[in-house]
Parts: sequence; C-alpha cells; structure tokens
Amino acid sequence: MDEQQVQSVGTDDNELKRLVVHTFDMLDYKQAWEMQKQVVRAVDEGTRSDTLFLLEHPPTYTIGSQRHPEHLLLSPEQLKQRGIQVYEIDRGGDITYHGPGQLVGYPILLLDGQRLDLHGYLRNLEEVIIRYLASFGLVGSRKPEFTGVWVGETKIAAIGVKFNKCRRHRGFVTSHGFAFNIKSGIQYEGFTGIVPCGIQQYGVTSLEDVTGQTFTVQQVGAQLLPYFVEVFGYDQVVNEIWSESVEHTNTSHA
Repeated sequence: MDEQQVQSVGTDDNELKRLVVHTFDMLDYKQAWEMQKQVVRAVDEGTRSDTLFLLEHPPTYTIGSQRHPEHLLLSPEQLKQRGIQVYEIDRGGDITYHGPGQLVGYPILLLDGQRLDLHGYLRNLEEVIIRYLASFGLVGSRKPEFTGVWVGETKIAAIGVKFNKCRRHRGFVTSHGFAFNIKSGIQYEGFTGIVPCGIQQYGVTSLEDVTGQTFTVQQVGAQLLPYFVEVFGYDQVVNEIWSESVEHTNTSHA
C-alpha cells in the first residue's frame, strides 16, 4: 500500500480503529458515486476499512429520494447553458447543489454493534462541522425539523446519506454525506436555480461569508479531518492515493 501519511494513537495495531482518507481536487459526480458503491461493497465484505472521500464537484444538482421536481427551477436549456449536470440518486432528502467552492465529504463507514445508531450518525456528521465552526468562535446550530448545520438563520452545510444494508454484517454501510459551503458567493451560483433541500424559509451561506476570511477547499478539508476523527473515535488515519485497488487496502474495524 502506497500511503502518503499515517497518524496513529495506541500500541497494538490489532486494536486500532482505522480510517482511510482519499482527497481529490475536482471529481465528476458520477465517477465519485461509482467509487462510493465500490467501497461500500468492500467495507461490507471486510476487505476495506472505514473510508472518507474529501473533494469538490463541478456544478451538479442531485435529487434525493423525496423526488420533488418542482424544486428544480431551471429548464433543461438553462441547465445546459450554465453547465450544470443533474442526477437522481439513491440518498435521502431533496435537491441540493454541488459545485466549486464547496467541500464534499463522503464517509463510507460500517455501522454495526454499538455504532448501529442511524440518527446518531447524522447528528455526528453535524457535530463535526459544528466543532470546526467553533474553532473560529462561531456557533453552528441544528434545527429539529431538518438535517444540516446553520449559522444563525442561514444554512452552511447540507447532509444527505444512504444507509446500505449489509450482506455480511448485521448493520449498514453509509454512503453520500455532507456538503460544506466554503467560498463566498456560492449561494448566488447553483443555489439560485433550486429550492435547496426543499427548504424555502432559510437562506444559504458559506464559511468565507461568516468568518470574513479566505480559504481553499483543500485547506478546510485538512482542517476538518481531525474533528471527524475525534467525533467518530478513530485511532489511526491513513491518507491514501486512490489509484490503489480497493481489495489491496489493509483493514481494521477494531
């Protein structure tokens, strides 16, 4: 295995809870979706550890299982003119936007045993972003009727997941994940063509807008990772190049 970086805590490798991380720059949505499916199968089969993808997408609308076509406000001609692709996908939720300036995270994790808490998993994803925002002195909040993270009355991160029922375990493997708005102005790009997540009463914001600072998406991904590791309780982080085949990845679900 060609590892870029390994961070670990503990003395016995057999007891380490390991997370494999793949970081990409810009990745086509369909390609990332197929990669997720591949890793979901491997995690279920026990040939791969829990995995996290961190990346950006080109302009894309994804429509979740709630299927509200009226929340897409653009015609096919307008979509083509703006260069926005549209996918009906297998996660929960309504329509959302992915595009440059947004950090997308796809955790592919085995939820079984004591980890088999689907609502708790969603709250943990929110908690990762809430803790990260707190490092800037910002209060990230939840709204009981919705999933995601808000700063005041504007949404900064959307969450939509799929729980894939395991074939070899009593539990689920997660896919899809969170979309964290980073660059200022993203709310005036793709989000103006939809009713984001079907929510009309709240606006959308970004990390740059609420902090007044400038970030790259890759920078935020690196800064956010320790909070993900902390919330989900991993002992070892392996930063790995995707070119390796899934079946050659070392595993540990201890």
